[in-house]
Amino acid sequence: MKLDKLFQSLLLTGAVVVLTNTPSTGKEVLKDTDSESSNATAGDFRFKDTVGVRNQKFFSSNFPALVSSNRKPRYGESQVEISLPNIKSKELSKKTLQVKEIERISQDAGLLVQLPVSSDVIQVTGVEATPTEKGVEVILQTTQGQQLQITNRSADNNFIADIPNAQLRLPSGDGFIFRSENPTAGITEITVTNLDANTIRVTVAGVAGLPTVALFDTDEGLIFGFTPVVTSAQTPQLPAESETQTEQPSTSDQPIELVVTGQQDRYSVPNATTATRTDTPLRDIPQSIQVVPRQVLDDRQVIRASEALGNVSGVQKGNATGGGIGEGFNIRGFQQFGGNLRNGFRDGGGIAETANLERIEVLKGPASVLYGNLDPGGIVNYVTKQPLSNPFYAVGLQVGSFGLVRPTLDLSGPLNPEGTLLYRLNTAYEKGGNFRNFDQDIERFFISPVVTWKISDRTDLTFEFEYVNDKRPIDRGLVAFGTGVANIPFNRLLVEPDDFAETTKFTAGYRFEHRFNDNWTIRNRFRFATEDYISDGTELGRLNETTGELSREFVFVESDDQTYALQTDIVGKFATGSIKHTLVFGVDQSWQKSDLFVAFADVASINIFNPVYRVIARPARGQYTDSSSSVSEINSLGFFLQDQITLAENLKLLVGGRFDIINQGSPSDKQKDQAFSPRVGIVYQPIEPISLYTSFSRSFEPNFGTRVDGSLLEPVRGTQYEVGIRGEFLNGRLTTNLAAYEITKSNLGVTDPDNPNFSIPLGEQRSRGIELDVTGQIIPGWNMIASYAYIDARVTKDDNLQPGNLLNGVPFNSASLWSTYEIQTGDFQGLGFGLGLFYMGERQGDFNNSFQVPSYVRTDASVFYRRDNWRVGINVNNLFNVDYIEATQRRNRIDPGAPFTVRGTVSVEF
Repeated sequence: MKLDKLFQSLLLTGAVVVLTNTPSTGKEVLKDTDSESSNATAGDFRFKDTVGVRNQKFFSSNFPALVSSNRKPRYGESQVEISLPNIKSKELSKKTLQVKEIERISQDAGLLVQLPVSSDVIQVTGVEATPTEKGVEVILQTTQGQQLQITNRSADNNFIADIPNAQLRLPSGDGFIFRSENPTAGITEITVTNLDANTIRVTVAGVAGLPTVALFDTDEGLIFGFTPVVTSAQTPQLPAESETQTEQPSTSDQPIELVVTGQQDRYSVPNATTATRTDTPLRDIPQSIQVVPRQVLDDRQVIRASEALGNVSGVQKGNATGGGIGEGFNIRGFQQFGGNLRNGFRDGGGIAETANLERIEVLKGPASVLYGNLDPGGIVNYVTKQPLSNPFYAVGLQVGSFGLVRPTLDLSGPLNPEGTLLYRLNTAYEKGGNFRNFDQDIERFFISPVVTWKISDRTDLTFEFEYVNDKRPIDRGLVAFGTGVANIPFNRLLVEPDDFAETTKFTAGYRFEHRFNDNWTIRNRFRFATEDYISDGTELGRLNETTGELSREFVFVESDDQTYALQTDIVGKFATGSIKHTLVFGVDQSWQKSDLFVAFADVASINIFNPVYRVIARPARGQYTDSSSSVSEINSLGFFLQDQITLAENLKLLVGGRFDIINQGSPSDKQKDQAFSPRVGIVYQPIEPISLYTSFSRSFEPNFGTRVDGSLLEPVRGTQYEVGIRGEFLNGRLTTNLAAYEITKSNLGVTDPDNPNFSIPLGEQRSRGIELDVTGQIIPGWNMIASYAYIDARVTKDDNLQPGNLLNGVPFNSASLWSTYEIQTGDFQGLGFGLGLFYMGERQGDFNNSFQVPSYVRTDASVFYRRDNWRVGINVNNLFNVDYIEATQRRNRIDPGAPFTVRGTVSVEF
């Protein structure tokens, strides 16, 4: 039986194959790499079940360990196992093929399955060798990295890989050879050269032994990760989760372990930090969490985070944003009032800049156990880009409807030859883009420098800064008429055309991390933020539906906020017998001060069907007839403890608790609140790709209602029960999460029946729902992110509202789909198309359920083209120009959605 016939038959069943060489006998042997004491002998093959093989580490006496990496390996071509997906048992299936039946391939090579390559020669335009914590990475820069196929062998301590149908085309004088001497301890030389007219050869010379090799696909190209065999004094630090390597003997024919597994999945993110404050696989988290990666933001050309979060189940744009100057969200039926997070720090509800975002993580349900006082629906955490060890330069430009112009710049790389100082600089300027008929445009400038100092192999210090100046119209939207929305053009203003708001915000902070060893780490983070805000706008009042006259008043607001926040935590990994623990103990402290000035003045009413503007001149700041000022402070201190417990490989327990102390009020009159917030969850994995979980968690937030005796009400409490199933399919390329939950929000302030000017904590709201999220890669080039949510959110107890009323702005049903396909080969390689569908069911417009907002389906589309380091694209939002309401809060604050909108982009990376 010829080897290629055998491999074809195995690959058709979904098997993954590697053939290795045993030097002592010269016979090809597949080793059972699940244990070091394999029973496999020369002359036979062993088959074993390896469900979820992509996450395993492989070891055997003949294979160096596959070192863990932050990079994601290629998918779907080969692995260091033979995998038969239909085998249920963990025992080996003793099917044997004799060596004499297999055609001889090479006398001295550890050969992987090689798939056919294109007849066209692929050009490699750059080569880089960059030291890492584990060794060195060699990057072959090409836009066709996924098409490069590798045959490899070893000679003494040298790793040799040949890449057919590829040629070096370097811009430097040595255009056909790359050489790096002593790039890291344990490796003397790396060379990349043209072996012949259509083959590249990569050679790596080890000192004490043969380097361990892993192969990855990224947007940069094809990346070899080499981990050298070095002396104990030179051994590079490995991450805590990596296994200890056994030094390999220096033999002339030692086989190489090389992982080659397909095109990188750009939509699926396997790990997140928001749910546990540690880098944890999503499959091990007993609470629903969704991640929107950077690729989705780029493919959809989003400018505001609310656009991207339309792809997450159970998340709708909220309307308590002060007229379009901020972004708040309804999550699982509850409006966020505590703001969002940015890298784990409270960041308020302002407009989040997307230029420096790496991804957006959405944790569903109570998050108080880690972040203190929050609403029970969930929290949005914006994770920003960090410095890169390799030089990276990107320039982009967006232009579009309504005068939009938005250039961006992204620079990164080392600041010194040793690579211990790294930087990243993101900046963006935005002008125009508002479809409403204001006199002035949106104008926004943002800049964010980040510097990382690698003090040692175990100590890092990062400084981060952000500055934003944002000036835009302050917009109160449309109004209700009867039981629906007033039938007026969506671009019509009911405020004054020169209303505006300006925000200037500066943040500065640091992150310090020291790893005592592979198991214990201390982290300390600090953030300072100052925000100056001024607005001169018009507030909408009551509508006379007979005449169409809408009452209004001028409102002038000026505020100055300052926030200091400090976080310190210790992360430890240890075992008690066979049970493994990841323990996090932390202390958070913050101080916030806000100076607020508000003034009011009369302004003429406006007819919504025949508006006339500027009837009364806007008064100067000192001419307002009624004004007030106040100073408020919030001081908080929290202690939390969390333990991620691995009871067995398929059974994991999460237990945590937090105690908070909050002092709030004016500097001379503060009230003290205390609260304990627990969380417990369990994950069971009957097979590796499937996780079943259930959890219980609580949240709290300060209650600003006042009793008749002048004291503030007890904190508002949230309680959630959740069950779910998370699955990984198509070799882990596609991730799904199905969850069901119930959240009760209690201790809400309602009117005291005996003293109507005061409150009592008897109000209650409840949300029940089901959510489904699907994210990932269906086939190479075809990505998708989809969601569905059913939410039943109601008032259950309230003296002011009718029990049973639905919460405003929350539909029973909502769904979204965004999918792109990029042609992978041929003359049209790099050409791609995108399609988005967004459905929102009917919603109640206010808590009284006095009017409804109709359902809608919005269609988005895109076409793009990638070539080398260039990308151009056109996105069309609201392709069929439907009228829809984006968000609603009450009868005189309804946000209309944008009409047919075009955005074009061009970007280049160096």
